[in-house]
Amino acid sequence: MPRVKRGTKRLARRKKILKRASGYFLTKSKLYQAAQEAVERGLKFAYVGRRQKKRQFRSLWIVRINAAAKQNGTSYSQLIHGLKVAGIELDRKILADLATNDAAAFSALARTAKEAAARPATV
Repeated sequence: MPRVKRGTKRLARRKKILKRASGYFLTKSKLYQAAQEAVERGLKFAYVGRRQKKRQFRSLWIVRINAAAKQNGTSYSQLIHGLKVAGIELDRKILADLATNDAAAFSALARTAKEAAARPATV
């Protein structure tokens, strides 16, 4: 079996890591081992952050919907319950957008939700 020295492959792999680490402080951007640890750590945070971003946006939408619901004389939970009873299937992203950009439409939805929640439940 022939001997393999891996010169170009190793160099390419190290160059890729050091390129990703450019902009890091001191040895983290210059020395391969420190750069590799820093890059792996950064990639881990990026992976976790992509999942946290979804949670954070949902909570932001809920805060915006709640604030607009309070202005219309109801609470967030009553609004969501009323919309569900009325059969209006809008997700929180759209509701938050309506709350910030189209107050009249959100008020109409809030009124509809209040009326639907006030009706007696049919079994």
